Amino acid sequence: MIIGYTSGVFDLFHIGHLNLLKNAKGLCDKLIVGVTTDDLSLYKGKSPMIPFEDRLEIVRNITYVDAVVPQENMDKLSMCKKLKASIMVVGDDWYDTPRWNEYEQQFQEANIQIVYFPYTKGISSTRITQALKNTRGWTNRE
Repeated sequence: MIIGYTSGVFDLFHIGHLNLLKNAKGLCDKLIVGVTTDDLSLYKGKSPMIPFEDRLEIVRNITYVDAVVPQENMDKLSMCKKLKASIMVVGDDWYDTPRWNEYEQQFQEANIQIVYFPYTKGISSTRITQALKNTRGWTNRE
């Protein structure tokens, strides 16, 4: 059985998230998705608009997702090893970045393949959040 793993904040779930999960499921028999906790999300200096438990429930109910786990730290390699995943799926916006170049070496040594899928152009949670702030004055503090 081929187990795949991907993770993300999945805040303001959108078509880009769905595309990633659909494509990831096409590579494996079982897709496990890590949903980034609210505390870990702060590493980007952002606080999610949607609470962690709600994001977890949204992702859990996506057809392509077989299991959901909390992603509580940045150590994706340990998570893949723990889950016995042989494939790690990420968006290609991470391709050839210093962090992921380092990960590639570590994952290769662990015999785990990293697959980069095209980032869905023109859509992001950041853009949706900014549009909501601009048009409705909506923030995660309300």
